[in-house]
Amino acid sequence: MVVVSLKRADLSSTASVVRQGTQDFAVFKHLRVRMTTPGRPTQEALLALEPLEVGSSPECQLSTVDPLISRRHCLLSRMDAGILLEDLGSKNGSFINGVRVERGWVQPGQTITVGDSRLELVTEKEATQLKLHSSNRFGGAVGMSLLMRQLFAELERAAHSASALLIWGETGTGKELVAHAVHEAGPRSEKPFVVFDCGATPPALLEAELFGHEKGAFSGAEEAREGLVERADGGTLFLDELGELPLSAQTSLLRLLENRTFRRVGGNELRRVDVRFIAATHRDLRGRVASKAFREDLYFRIAVLQVSIPALRNRLEDLPLLVEEFLGRRDPPMRLSDLPPGLFAMLRNHAWPGNVRELKNVLDRLVTFPDAPVAELLDASRGSDAAGWSRFARLPLRQARDAAVEHFEREYFRERLREHDHKVSAAANAMKVSRQFLYRMLAKYGLRADE
Repeated sequence: MVVVSLKRADLSSTASVVRQGTQDFAVFKHLRVRMTTPGRPTQEALLALEPLEVGSSPECQLSTVDPLISRRHCLLSRMDAGILLEDLGSKNGSFINGVRVERGWVQPGQTITVGDSRLELVTEKEATQLKLHSSNRFGGAVGMSLLMRQLFAELERAAHSASALLIWGETGTGKELVAHAVHEAGPRSEKPFVVFDCGATPPALLEAELFGHEKGAFSGAEEAREGLVERADGGTLFLDELGELPLSAQTSLLRLLENRTFRRVGGNELRRVDVRFIAATHRDLRGRVASKAFREDLYFRIAVLQVSIPALRNRLEDLPLLVEEFLGRRDPPMRLSDLPPGLFAMLRNHAWPGNVRELKNVLDRLVTFPDAPVAELLDASRGSDAAGWSRFARLPLRQARDAAVEHFEREYFRERLREHDHKVSAAANAMKVSRQFLYRMLAKYGLRADE
């Protein structure tokens, strides 16, 4: 399969930015995606700022029964530069006007073929107006794309609300950074911002970590200790990777969300706190609710307000700003113009499965080891086998060690999943790790269980 560079669609006829007073708005003409499958009714879905997923899974916005379509087949994204089609590793490929592509620009009037189905972009006269943030940054998050400026406007409103907020985003998109920015922009900014990693704490210690414990509550509890909930009193409790929280601990968290009360482990006293809850996950929590892996009542308590952080590949317009941001933090500061010629084009063509976190790591490596071949550093970032193990021999020791560990972990997890017919539970048991840990590693390296 090849990456085909097609002419970018001109969005000037479907999107524009207008200013009313001091407020910017994005005005979008409605753009619909029409799916035609032989023997089935025609389907349509609105392509707004959020990407639209196509596949055979009922969780996709456009879903159809077609044996030639993968569960998650392709993604259509409305970007500042045009409409981007991205194949999601499907078995039978995605085609624009008969040309198979991994990523390509689509214009209204062109035909997209997936399996036996055809997709067509239809521009309508109706328009939607969306409020944009006035700045290209919100706290520590930066972005000049319409996607990010709309997100910043949503975050600004969420910051001044007391309601629970759920942040969804792929691994490496900066969920904790965004959560902290919401805290800093709100009325609780002078109070604590406390982080609880739901996936990193052993299940047996979850409640003691969260709620604290009394002296003698269990072996080793030689003195009473307050938990993270008490430390966050008056401020914000950030529940990172909420989707990894075991069912056994979800009931206690639900009670805390409902009543703002809890008991320390081993204690009888009912304690009350004033806490604003922000949670983050890379999981499809609604899907986990459907599979009974996550409590429905807890989902509705925590997802009062919801925002999604776009993947870096869906906002490539932000690459220059992000590169300048990371380089400017160095000592001494650097600029994009200080990087080798042709480097930015290579960065733009990278898939960025690790999102902004991966970009930062790659820039750190490029600046620290300027003599290392750029292509190999990008390969090392994603653990590719393209150049083989010999590429590590040309890197400095520390850089080579980090790249080799990433390469090993990616290939190890992929191979163990193959050994166990892509069953996550069986593979995790064989590796003697938890399912939650394995899921985190798959997300970290951009792997899917069904690969």
